[in-house]
Amino acid sequence: MEAARSQTYFLYRSDAGRIDAPTWWRGTLLLVGIFAVLTVIWHLVEPYADHDLNTTLLFSIAILFGNVYRLVYGFALIMILISHYNLSAKRWRDIGRPASFAGILPLLACIAGALHWLEPRVAPALPHAIPVAADLALVIVFVWNVVELGGMSWQPRKGV
Repeated sequence: MEAARSQTYFLYRSDAGRIDAPTWWRGTLLLVGIFAVLTVIWHLVEPYADHDLNTTLLFSIAILFGNVYRLVYGFALIMILISHYNLSAKRWRDIGRPASFAGILPLLACIAGALHWLEPRVAPALPHAIPVAADLALVIVFVWNVVELGGMSWQPRKGV
């Protein structure tokens, strides 16, 4: 039990150290799995979180639960992004690159998410191309991270 707790602390709660590609994959897939489960639940709960006072009651258990889950979901996403930063910083360091590269993906994910949240609220003032451009940048950085950190990058063989 203590070894598992120590391993979890090392992988997700601190950016110190180095890890290999298989360890990065295992840690990343665990975070993606948690994110996927939380997101599926959010899609089921979301209709209850948004309501119009003209058509629904001011208070109901479903609305309360939906909005409490919205807070939990937002907090969990922030924790997942921090954990992924810590995990990736170790891997960037291991491949000889600056550990600060680990912050690019979480930053772009936050920016893209914020733009998608903002767009319907200020519809004509924010062109749809801006969230799309943020998504494109996020996908490019995501692929770059997978290739570099996942051990898929082309590197010349030493001594050949």
